[in-house]
Parts: sequence; C-alpha cells; structure tokens
Amino acid sequence: MKIKLITVGKLKEKYLKDGVSEYTKRLGRFAKVELIELADEKTPDRASDLEKQQIMAKEAERIFLKIGERDFVIALAIEGKQLPSEDFSQLIADKTSQGFSTLTFIIGGSLGLSPDIKARANFLLSFGKLTLPHQLMKLVLVEQIYRAFMIQQGSPYHK
Repeated sequence: MKIKLITVGKLKEKYLKDGVSEYTKRLGRFAKVELIELADEKTPDRASDLEKQQIMAKEAERIFLKIGERDFVIALAIEGKQLPSEDFSQLIADKTSQGFSTLTFIIGGSLGLSPDIKARANFLLSFGKLTLPHQLMKLVLVEQIYRAFMIQQGSPYHK
C-alpha cells in the first residue's frame, strides 16, 4: 500500500517538520509514504473572487499532475464528512481491501481546493469547522493516518 500526501505550500516551522517526519517514519511499517509539497500561489490582499478562482485553478493544475488515475483520493475540505478516528481507520481498511493500492490525501492552499479537485476526490474529509493553518493540518492528518493503522492493529496507542 502507498499513502500519498499532496499539500499546497511547504512546511516551514521546525517543530512541524519534526512531527511530520516522526509520524511518516512510524507509518513506514504499514505503507510506503510519499510527501509531495507543491508551490502555493501568492494571494494579494483583498483579492477579488475572480483572482481567488484563478489562484485555486493554478494550484489545481499542479495537484492534478500528482494524482494517479487509479488513486483513491481523499481531499480535506471544511464541507466534507467528519469521522471519528475508528471510522477513518475503517475507511482506509475498506479502500485497501477494495483493491486501491494508493490512497492520496490532498490539503489545499490558503484559499482551499478548487471545485475541480473536490469533484475528482472520491471522499471529502473534514476535521471540523475550525480554520487551522495548513502546515499544522498536515501534521494532524499524518498523525490520524498513523492512528488509523494502529487502530487496525488493535494497538493501545488509540486509547
């Protein structure tokens, strides 16, 4: 199995890099993990709706180049479905047993994801209505993926 994490924007803070690195290393015993950081577009202050759409479209072009045709794509979106960790774990297990060899997770830029990316996604996932920095969200997501595998193993990590 392969876990691909596509993020718009690069991790800058050392503590976030360290956290993502730690959970990526832990995940290595369950899956091959590929972290893909794509350049984000600069958003001008007081950008118009048209400018925002153009920015998201440019970011979407970069994202589409990294998505495999047969990937099961889970995009993070505030309007997505919220899952308890156990259900998230089951989703991953189900997709693996259904023959998907690559699970691709996508975190968009500061404006979110374009409608085209959301339409391509097989599942929209939300971690709640709070707005979190995208860099922090990457760490939270990697930890939750690790937790999902630990739940499948029956590990006390989840307690």
